[in-house]
Amino acid sequence: MSAPVSLKEKIGYGFGDMASSMFWKLFGMYLLFFYTDVMGLQAAAVGTMFLVTRIWDTLFDPVVGVITDRTRTRWGKFRPYLLVMAVPFAVAGILTFHAPALTPTGKLVYAYITYSLMMMVYSLINVPYASLLGVISNNGRDRNVLASFRMSFAFAGSVMALGLLEPLVQYFSPRGPALSWTLAVTVIAVICLALFLLCFAWVRERVQPIQETPSSLKSDFRDLLVNRPWWILLGAGIAALVFNSIRDGATVYYFKYYINRNNAFTIRGIPFTYSTLYLLTGQTANIAGVILASPIANRLGKKRTYLLAMAAATLLSICFFFPGKAQLGIIFLLQTVISICAGMIFPLLWSMYADIADYSEWKTGRRATGLIFSSSSMSQKFGWTIGGALTGWLLGAFSFQANTTPDSATQTGIVSMLSFIPAAGALLSVVFISLYPLSETKMNEISRELDDRRNSRLAGAVPETQHAAGA
Repeated sequence: MSAPVSLKEKIGYGFGDMASSMFWKLFGMYLLFFYTDVMGLQAAAVGTMFLVTRIWDTLFDPVVGVITDRTRTRWGKFRPYLLVMAVPFAVAGILTFHAPALTPTGKLVYAYITYSLMMMVYSLINVPYASLLGVISNNGRDRNVLASFRMSFAFAGSVMALGLLEPLVQYFSPRGPALSWTLAVTVIAVICLALFLLCFAWVRERVQPIQETPSSLKSDFRDLLVNRPWWILLGAGIAALVFNSIRDGATVYYFKYYINRNNAFTIRGIPFTYSTLYLLTGQTANIAGVILASPIANRLGKKRTYLLAMAAATLLSICFFFPGKAQLGIIFLLQTVISICAGMIFPLLWSMYADIADYSEWKTGRRATGLIFSSSSMSQKFGWTIGGALTGWLLGAFSFQANTTPDSATQTGIVSMLSFIPAAGALLSVVFISLYPLSETKMNEISRELDDRRNSRLAGAVPETQHAAGA
């Protein structure tokens, strides 16, 4: 087993996803709104743009995984990317939330270019970051704890970003409605830059592959394509992200066009809207779910914990359709409990991807951590691709028009985007994860055998032929 992971390193690892999630939440909850209500683009056109750009970006993730698996530096395989890509990440994020003075067609082209650039840069820093979970430690419980630190800091970053964005937009509003968004995102981008640099400085790579010579691309992809647990987890992750992305993307529209209430209260002249409070409530509850995930999973197992959390999220999402506009207490209560359930599953997903990397090495004799974890990023982005495109298309199908009063059918459609529609994604995730075969007992056996193989290699006794192993 690897040496114990220090608290400083756990915090440093958490900083990386704190940075990623600050922008990820802005994309999921505000970018469609920015494109429609600030840049003036049509919702359906933005939905198509999300689909086109994210399909390419999703396919780009495995390329990054392959590249990182073959990287050799004194800092390791994955850490160098945190250092090199931190500044491009911040700059691309600022450009994405910039509204140029162009024709409608020019603005749409600009959105295509800057969003595609942002997502590619996101892959180049986030795939290596995610892969670190597989090489910091090979201990299953340590990975659960690291994944919980990661997701706790991720949701803390989301809370920070959501809590800062609208007040910063209001603060910079004398500069103009479009520029105020760019300046607000610039402040957040600088914070992200600092967090990535701290993650690079505080984290170490320890787990070394049994086979030092890189395998061929053909072998790596063949191993991945025949990895049944990987396919199952990929489907579960995509469905869970569809569930989250539709709920997140519809929130601002829900409060602006259905609840029809704006400012909840004001602090020192800066207004806080109901949508901000709702999103902050969700992110705070997500953190509670992340904290609960590790002790519950260590007791019940990852699969069972995931199943219970997403089954509850399915039922509660259906319930979300029924409260009236005035029942804000029930609306916020449902948001809290749904978000706790959603928060529980994401550290489990990341921990299970680390298990799948071990499973693949145990079964084939080859380790492709970057490729395995790029698939987790791929599922994340593909889930947001489907969810983001559906959000734009659904708004178009419900006859939504920005900055106009919607009719009752449009309002009902918006409500369904926080209830029945995401519930279908949650239910599909439950179906997938029910098929997941890697139990804690199985993974303990795999981890012990991999340790024996590494010890044999260090002693100069590892054979050239692969170990035959069954699932």
